[in-house]
Amino acid sequence: MTREKLEAADVAERLKVMNGWVLADDGASIWKAFRFKSFVEAFGFMTEAALSAEKLDHHPEWFNVYNKVDVTLTTHSANGLTDLDFKLAEKMDKAAAGRMPDHLK
Repeated sequence: MTREKLEAADVAERLKVMNGWVLADDGASIWKAFRFKSFVEAFGFMTEAALSAEKLDHHPEWFNVYNKVDVTLTTHSANGLTDLDFKLAEKMDKAAAGRMPDHLK
């Protein structure tokens, strides 16, 4: 995985296949609001995502209240988005699978 900043066109193409991930207004990060069945499900998601983040040596900015986890991904050293952000986003989506209510998938 590289920490080379992606071009805007590449970011736009990648986001087309990312469910629920949104480009921030400044174009330097992506974010997603996860809503889970319970606090335990949210915490389980955060635990699994944290293990993936540690393996990638790439860590999210996130905020948790009860069953809600808001995530922002960016690569600070590149001043924008890199492959690592999209790789971690994919792993987070997999960690969230089965933990969210059907109407929020």
